[in-house]
Amino acid sequence: ANDGILSTASLAIGVAAASELREPIILATLAGLIAGTLSMAAGEYVSVSSQTDVEKADIERERQELLEMPELELQRLARIYEKRGLNKETALIVAKELTEYDDLGALVRDDLGINEMSQANPMQAALASGAAFVVGGLLPFLVTLFLPLQTMEYYLYGFALCFLVILGGLSAKMGGSSIS
Repeated sequence: ANDGILSTASLAIGVAAASELREPIILATLAGLIAGTLSMAAGEYVSVSSQTDVEKADIERERQELLEMPELELQRLARIYEKRGLNKETALIVAKELTEYDDLGALVRDDLGINEMSQANPMQAALASGAAFVVGGLLPFLVTLFLPLQTMEYYLYGFALCFLVILGGLSAKMGGSSIS
């Protein structure tokens, strides 16, 4: 959303400073909003897809290691549980019981730190990133539609700063989530 505010407002300011008509400002701002949304969504998709590929490769490596050296993997899992506070004997018992139930699942979860909740979803990430950009970018776009043309660039500066402050406050209130 921050990127949407800043990118769209910056483009609108540039065109507003060079134009005496509202239509080119609106057209350029709308084009920037659409291009920025697509760019953010595509970039996020590629980034998260790469992360997913790395996770899949790590899981496959764990699967192979489990086939080739199951005892070593069991010991590695037990050491992880020891580092979490279990004594050596209990850690080994827990490791054995979890690997009997789902050996690969235990290694993926506890060695790699990957679970169903943390697995990346490229399409979901792309949609969220694009939607956040749109929400942020619509704010300066609305300024270009409704505020006086003569001092448009100053309105855009002022409102962009206000929007960023409000968004920052919302983000802080929500515990620093990824709203921005």
